[in-house]
Amino acid sequence: MTTKQYHLALPPMPRGMHLITAAVEEQITGAVTTGLAHLFLQHTSASLCINENADPTVRSDTETFLNDLVPEDYPKFRHTYEGSDDMPAHLKNMLLGTSLTIPVSHGTLALGTWQGIYLFEHRDHAGSRNILITLQGD
Repeated sequence: MTTKQYHLALPPMPRGMHLITAAVEEQITGAVTTGLAHLFLQHTSASLCINENADPTVRSDTETFLNDLVPEDYPKFRHTYEGSDDMPAHLKNMLLGTSLTIPVSHGTLALGTWQGIYLFEHRDHAGSRNILITLQGD
């Protein structure tokens, strides 16, 4: 059993779901044949998720739903000094999470046919995002 770790730095992206599967695979392909890849996003105002990668309306519908669920300018929020999108971003982060564990098979991520890895950016003007990828396997 071997353990390897990689750092994936993503440039600033606009609000929304951004497919990052290729960037993750570029980091890890061939590093282990069989095992697990653990992705950890080192931020509290964005999220990681696995979702459909074929129909872009899934991404826009998800953004619409989360914005309805956690609206900006909610009158009871006190954490507003970084902008009206900041506290909603933290709540969306808590709902979706900051980590994923994905099987590795034959040296690549064992995602389903229509699955993709997404960085879900919850801020209007976010900075770069960092993902720590830990591989364990043979």
